[in-house]
Amino acid sequence: MRNPFGRERGVGRPEGVEVAKTRTRGLRATYPQVVPGASGRVLVVDDNKVIRQLIKVNLELEGFEVVTASDGAECLDIVHRVQPDAITLDVVMPRLDGFGAAAQLRADPRTRHLPVAIVSACTQHEVEAGIAAGVDAFLAKPFEPAELVRIVRRLVERKDRRERKGAPAGRGA
Repeated sequence: MRNPFGRERGVGRPEGVEVAKTRTRGLRATYPQVVPGASGRVLVVDDNKVIRQLIKVNLELEGFEVVTASDGAECLDIVHRVQPDAITLDVVMPRLDGFGAAAQLRADPRTRHLPVAIVSACTQHEVEAGIAAGVDAFLAKPFEPAELVRIVRRLVERKDRRERKGAPAGRGA
């Protein structure tokens, strides 16, 4: 079976890398109530304030604690204070793009274990560059909020499982 990027599924992609390609459907109430208790802390990085807020609200409604940054440089400035369980990165941002931020996160021993998802157009080039930078998952814009939550939850759970086993969570370890 071929995926949206013209490759056979599983070929040319490291194990554990997830690519989700969704399109937003009509307006509807997706998350009617707040889930009590934090599910984890997520650092959301996007230069578009509306997209940052959209991601933040959808994750908070599912019980995640969310901290935001407006570009890759700000992400790197605050990541050690915030200590997130997962990070979502846009690709095209001022100062430092998502690939540069992901590569620097993987190069730092303190953050190389953090699960990272790219939330962007997810062209074939972006997926290939993201994989090279150590990204764990991809979500194409526009996205279904439920798909965003599913991917972030999976990344946080993967990190939790590996920490319980004593191993780092990210692929870049």
